[in-house]
Amino acid sequence: MPLLSAPPHAPPVPELAPSPDRRRRDGAGALKVAAVVPAFNEEARIGAVLETLVGAAPVHEIVVVNDGSRDRTLEVARSFPQVDTIDLPQNQGKGGAMRAGAQRTDADVLLFLDADLIGLQAPHVDDLLDPVLRGEADMTVGVFRGGRLATDLSHFLVSYISGQRAIRRELFLSIPGIAHSRSGVETAITRHVKARGLRVRNVVMQGVTHPMKEEKIGLIPGSRARLKMYWEIARSLLDGQTPND
Repeated sequence: MPLLSAPPHAPPVPELAPSPDRRRRDGAGALKVAAVVPAFNEEARIGAVLETLVGAAPVHEIVVVNDGSRDRTLEVARSFPQVDTIDLPQNQGKGGAMRAGAQRTDADVLLFLDADLIGLQAPHVDDLLDPVLRGEADMTVGVFRGGRLATDLSHFLVSYISGQRAIRRELFLSIPGIAHSRSGVETAITRHVKARGLRVRNVVMQGVTHPMKEEKIGLIPGSRARLKMYWEIARSLLDGQTPND
């Protein structure tokens, strides 16, 4: 049985050609790293994330996937000349946006980061990438600590829902159901990796957090969005197998 089934009216995720290869900062033999940032209505927050990524030495390419935003997210991303942008006219959900970004690049390793992070610094990027680049882990998962109680507690209880992770591109693209997993994408990734006995390392991201949905869009709309997110995560757990931390 497939991991996740597509919603009956889900628009297709476009096949995207790789962007032109950029010079690798660490020499011809180094692994190429692409940071992929899926974004939906994050004009007020994405700039800080991109500023950190632009200054992060291990990152050779930055791809922002504007997932049908109705604000100036795309314009903010395009104001950074180092950033490649994808504009999805219809919202695909987080899983579809992440896959679109992965298809855009030919990098060896993908670094996925949320667009609304608060407190992200270059050392956090290094810490997420290092175990994968050294061959010590097949995937890393960023775990918030010391940012705020709500997000610290969430990551303590269910770290596998974290959107901050580094993973080999070929491994990510091999995971079934990603394009239609929406907010269940992190659960689907973790389940796939652990079911195959691959190496996963949690990496503490000290001082990093993000705003709650209720803070971003208001109490009632935020609560609805949170329930929708929980449902999409639950769809990724329909086989009853919760990923172990």
